[in-house]
Amino acid sequence: MSRRWWLWAVVLGLTSVIGAAQDELARAKRINQQAIGIDAHIDTLQRILIEKVDIGQPLPKGHVDIPRLKEGGMHAPFFALWVPTYYRGAEAVRRTLDLRDAMQRVLDAHPQEIELATTASDIERVVGSGKIAAFLTVEGGHQIDNDLAVLRMYYRLGIRSMTLTHFRNNDWADSSTDTPKHNGLTDFGKQVIREMNRLGMIVDVSHVSDKTFYDTLAVTTKPLIASHSACRVLSDIARNMTDDMLRALAKNGGVVGINFGSGFLSQKSAEALKKSISNLAAAEPDLTGKALDDYAREQYIKVFQSGPTEPSALLDDMVANIDHAVKVAGIDHVGIGSDYDGVSSVPAGLEDVSHMPNLTAALLKRGYSEADIKKILGGNFLRVIREVTGK
Repeated sequence: MSRRWWLWAVVLGLTSVIGAAQDELARAKRINQQAIGIDAHIDTLQRILIEKVDIGQPLPKGHVDIPRLKEGGMHAPFFALWVPTYYRGAEAVRRTLDLRDAMQRVLDAHPQEIELATTASDIERVVGSGKIAAFLTVEGGHQIDNDLAVLRMYYRLGIRSMTLTHFRNNDWADSSTDTPKHNGLTDFGKQVIREMNRLGMIVDVSHVSDKTFYDTLAVTTKPLIASHSACRVLSDIARNMTDDMLRALAKNGGVVGINFGSGFLSQKSAEALKKSISNLAAAEPDLTGKALDDYAREQYIKVFQSGPTEPSALLDDMVANIDHAVKVAGIDHVGIGSDYDGVSSVPAGLEDVSHMPNLTAALLKRGYSEADIKKILGGNFLRVIREVTGK
């Protein structure tokens, strides 16, 4: 073969490969737009409260805004009302209400773009109208200040999910990243689970200790979620789930949302994540009111605006965690819980929510069917929302 014909063959080959990749990405984008994309955990509300960003506009930084949610096909994110554990008692309740107010200001400013959803039927209706469906979750049981009346008021404010703990134990449940204090759930902690079941609030076991997880399973009458965790066998951190936990969650009918944080996905990034969590959990300021809010702002800037704290994982690491969870728990029990705007390092190819079709394309390449991908993208979480809220 002459050199000219050899070069021509190479060019044709490259053109064919590029064309196939473009076709695959186009198919992935179509799937994402057709799916009811549910991300079970984003931390964008802290940006809205602290940085005063307008997520109705494309933002130059961060992982999420309304235009990028639509572009990526993630139409129904769980907006986390996250309050650091150094907010205690009434201060934690106050900060939760500040976050709920921040969410309301978004809803009021962009009524044609985003709407509160409290049931699966709401999500279907809102997404069907072309809007983003905002589903609200409290990220830490300390935020109820040991008071079921506060929990009930959160429900009346449209909040439909709660993570039982965060980085530290609270007065009724042990965290995965603290020294055990209660041997799982206390009697009051079990009351919290029962009241959430009665109300129709989703119980979220991300962040809890292994014993708290199993205690919760023994009490709940509804499916649980682990909104933003991954597989401990692939990254050995306490925030991730063991294979036995994945199997138990599946038996309960629940769903694990795979976290996009690099340290959750890859062992090479795990040690840096452990150090970061330890530093965050160690904070113990003796402050209240504005002084405490100012401290929280300083910590936020230090953590989330200083760049990645661990090496970036790969898109293949994300797919490996999905593959493993599907293998162990089954296709009906795996979803997405990115932790966008709450982690500093995400896999290359998933730099923000607009890149979600890259994950779909990778799953197609791995042999997943369109129907199964739609379950992972949101169908599985939609089922749990329907089972728990009753609508």
